[in-house]
Amino acid sequence: MDYKKAGVDIEAGYRSVELIKEHVKKTMRPEVLGGLGGFSGAFSMAALKGMENPVLVSGTDGVGTKLKLAFLMDRHDTIGIDCVAMCVNDIACAGAEPLFFLDYIACGKNYPEKIAAIVKGVADGCVQAGAALVGGETAEHPGMMPEQEYDLAGFAVGVADEKNLVTGENIREGDVLIGMASSGVHSNGFSLVRKVFDMTVESMNTWYDELGGTLGETLLTPTKIYVRALKAVRDCGAVIKGCSHITGGGFYENIPRMLPEGIRAVMNKDSYEVPAIFRLIQRNGNIDEKMMYNTYNMGLGMVLAVDPADVSRVMEAIRKAGETPYVAGRCENGEKGVSIC
Repeated sequence: MDYKKAGVDIEAGYRSVELIKEHVKKTMRPEVLGGLGGFSGAFSMAALKGMENPVLVSGTDGVGTKLKLAFLMDRHDTIGIDCVAMCVNDIACAGAEPLFFLDYIACGKNYPEKIAAIVKGVADGCVQAGAALVGGETAEHPGMMPEQEYDLAGFAVGVADEKNLVTGENIREGDVLIGMASSGVHSNGFSLVRKVFDMTVESMNTWYDELGGTLGETLLTPTKIYVRALKAVRDCGAVIKGCSHITGGGFYENIPRMLPEGIRAVMNKDSYEVPAIFRLIQRNGNIDEKMMYNTYNMGLGMVLAVDPADVSRVMEAIRKAGETPYVAGRCENGEKGVSIC
């Protein structure tokens, strides 16, 4: 008896590390010290120089049951982008710049090419976010997980000058809510998606004219990373008074998280076109509209509160960063919460 016969292939682990090196290399920042393969990742504090009171901002998250779709479609090269996005978008919401990222993959069996595809997606996400992939872990769990399955989670650290942290405390009546378009379902609500549609290869390969693609391709579209767009807004001189990453819980749970007491967000659902995938989910699942807005991003992955005087330049900065903005609502005095009309 040896470790390999017990289900853990150390040689496959070595092979995985070799395959991912090229992907990790493209995420490097000047502050990264040392190379891949150490017991920890080292990052110089040089990025904090020049700040009056630097604050580290961290976030951790996973991809959730969207992974089930990746298993079904045997498509693993974009799911890592989702993992990075879920972490760095939360950090960027606070007004911070992501610095570095670490991933954790737990798998039933280490298939090096599959692990490399997953990490390629993680690296692609890190490049989009400007964060260095400084380390990670691939853990083989024979007997605990099915051989073909894995779980993926990540952890990110960013930095902001304390005076630039986005807290929402200065949001006032009359402030404008600007939404940034999502790429689709992102990485939340897939437990419901899997109840609405038949989870078969045939079903996922079905073409829908309204989607302009197959159902599987549409659902696997990776989560948008908004780091560059939020930085562009800050760089244009506008103040982001509040910021909400629209994840699980949709509008109703996430938008109030940026609001102070006594302020209510009023979202205009007709201010933009809700992507077809959400209409399809709602129709096929016979789902109440309020439940849709309480589960999904409904086409807006990030919502900002800004002063009315800053709206034009904020919209222009977001467009120049490659994202699509909408004036999607306003802030009013009232009970803290959200109204959708």
